[in-house]
Amino acid sequence: MFEFQQYLGFLLFLTIFTIGFWLMIFLIHFAFYWVYGTTRELLQERKEKKALEQA
Repeated sequence: MFEFQQYLGFLLFLTIFTIGFWLMIFLIHFAFYWVYGTTRELLQERKEKKALEQA
């Protein structure tokens, strides 16, 4: 059977693994949001520049 310290070690591992997992998910979403925003802003600037050149 498990001893109390082994149980605590397992809970510590599970906690650190879970925190790392959710941090990874958060950072991936943040990176996609950043890339999407930058691309959208770039395309909007190109569209405005093209509209000014035609006017």
